[in-house]
Amino acid sequence: MPRTEVLVETPDGTCRATLHGGDPGRARPGVLYYPDAGGVRETFAAMADRLAEQGYAVLLPDIYYRTPYEPFDTATLFGDPEEFARLTALTRTLTPDRVVTDAGALLAALLAREEVADGPAGVVGYCFGGGMAFRAAGHHPERVGAVATFHGGNLAAADDPDSPHLLVRRMRAAVYVAAATDDASFDADQHERLREAFDEAGVAGTVETYPAAHGFAVPDNPTHDPAADQRHREAMAAFLGAHLTA
Repeated sequence: MPRTEVLVETPDGTCRATLHGGDPGRARPGVLYYPDAGGVRETFAAMADRLAEQGYAVLLPDIYYRTPYEPFDTATLFGDPEEFARLTALTRTLTPDRVVTDAGALLAALLAREEVADGPAGVVGYCFGGGMAFRAAGHHPERVGAVATFHGGNLAAADDPDSPHLLVRRMRAAVYVAAATDDASFDADQHERLREAFDEAGVAGTVETYPAAHGFAVPDNPTHDPAADQRHREAMAAFLGAHLTA
């Protein structure tokens, strides 16, 4: 599967990204593909390749482009206090305003490419990237037709004025949320809060719970679950296929 290096200009600098599956001879639906908190790495590039094989042009951005950093080893990250603190500090650099600004630049760059069909695009996010996907859809509704998140954390946090679920009323996209049974970052209260937000906004939103732990869909995570991973691929293919057309 071809990978093309892409440079996206934002108000804060140049964001490096890769476009997976681009073919100038055939315009495909575009998908903005957000990684988890560990950031861009070969695992996510391979995941983007697999999605591209299903007929999409997939843009995988370096979400931490503002801040030079050493890659994380996800096999040991969560058991290493120093490394986890480094990751936490890095995630805090991505404020809601920065995420929204970046999303606008990334979606515009994706949809302007000749390999990509006229919008709207899809947005997919994992873990920390789930909230980023919600912000992209909520603040750029005219450019996003489908949003899928997998083990997204804090999507409907109580008493958070910037909680992603508060953006549901601004979305025009269909939404698919795959949660995990073992996930303190998205508990039963958040499930209910998110479902209520979908109902109140009249948004076509689905929340499903997979019998797995947080991180189930990402192969280099210690909590990767092959059965849940396979289910996530099949669900994502069906969902994007139903809501994105070339």
